[in-house]
Amino acid sequence: MENGNNFSETLIQAIDTKAQWYDSEELPRILENYRLLHTCVKVIFDFLVKKALITPDPYKLDKKISDIKPPESSQFVENERSVIMGQRFSDYESTLDFLCNYYKFSVAQLSLINIKKIVDLNNSISWNSFSANSNKINTRILATLVFSARQNSDALTSSMINDNLSKASHALSDINSALKEYTDFQKEWYKSQVRRTVLLSPNFDANKAYSDPASELQQIKKNFASGMGKVPFYNELIDEIIQEDQGEKKEELQQKLLSKLNVTRENEKKAEKRVDTKALIISALQVLGSMPPQIGTIMQKIQDNHDVLESEHNSFMDKLKRALRKAFGIAEKPLFYTVFIVDPTTGAKKTEKINYQTFMTDLATKARRYASLTQANSPNFKKITSMPEEKIAEFVHSQISDCNHVMVLLNSLDEFFKGAANPINKPKIKGLKIDIATLKNSVVKANQLRVEYVSYIEEEAQMRKLGITG
Repeated sequence: MENGNNFSETLIQAIDTKAQWYDSEELPRILENYRLLHTCVKVIFDFLVKKALITPDPYKLDKKISDIKPPESSQFVENERSVIMGQRFSDYESTLDFLCNYYKFSVAQLSLINIKKIVDLNNSISWNSFSANSNKINTRILATLVFSARQNSDALTSSMINDNLSKASHALSDINSALKEYTDFQKEWYKSQVRRTVLLSPNFDANKAYSDPASELQQIKKNFASGMGKVPFYNELIDEIIQEDQGEKKEELQQKLLSKLNVTRENEKKAEKRVDTKALIISALQVLGSMPPQIGTIMQKIQDNHDVLESEHNSFMDKLKRALRKAFGIAEKPLFYTVFIVDPTTGAKKTEKINYQTFMTDLATKARRYASLTQANSPNFKKITSMPEEKIAEFVHSQISDCNHVMVLLNSLDEFFKGAANPINKPKIKGLKIDIATLKNSVVKANQLRVEYVSYIEEEAQMRKLGITG
């Protein structure tokens, strides 16, 4: 009895130590890979929407996601492909967004049941075997659409899509590999919880339990519900507990299990590994490089909304003025939209005039500049990455600040267009909220990497100051 309890206590301590390592290091790394995957998925989603190959789900914002669920995977007729794949891909992207921004990646939350849900989501679209010959309908149809759209795109766009497909594949492979190891740990976590709440509970009769394996099983079943609540009873894992306590090879099993849970070498290995800070800040730069399709979609909607407003000024005199300006080569008068700007910090409102032509030109320039950041051989990428890393960090910071200001203007323009159109034309106005949210996700991701870079730099400076490093 005493030996059984001693092993349970030793094992629980080792499990708790390993759980802390997962919570602080490994699970955050899995989350970062999901964020990379989500960014890539958004780029591909926006690309297919822009090519009019899928129709975005019009009810996307009305759907409230509170759990991990893979998209529908049933067969459908060909003429519904655009709508159905638009809805499924939208559901998949929204679930990834929920996973990245609202789901808690912790040992306590990520149980065996929840791992299965996440694995089902991972398997719903096989980015690491993305083929038009896939036996999975969603993967097969998406691959067909992406490959078709890519062939009809310019070289820069095609290369960008290839880059995002490659990153999605690597991210998913890393996630699946990490989850496989984590699933093994969760089995041991489950067993440790049984030991903690059942075997070490006052109601568990250890004298009876450790007399033979059948008696231990009987005692576990008797006390399982009161200790574990609604957690499922996994026969195979319960049998492993009994083998570790009373099996013929119990000493070998116990030693092997404790050795597997040792994290000392893993922590030491991580401590020895120096972070490549320049690679880290360049990765923030490359997140900005994923934004041109998002910016392009926003520009097209702004242009469409602008055209709607312009159509309301199409009288005979308006047409005559345009004809005269064209005939005499007179440049169009600058067009200003007066919008309300809301300070995100104080909530104060002020008016600002946006020069439509200049604003659209600036967006196009920004899209071209960011597109080059995914091309390792482009002059712009080479120029920036050849700079000292502190200069790259300054550039990233300035771009993030600029993007945040642009998003404030875009939100104001969205409200302006909705309010400025005549009632009969309001249904023609295209909302920007979803697209702005997508843009914001990319900016937030880039800023997270920038902040991580700054933290490493400050930590290194502090260690040098204390004489810990040279």
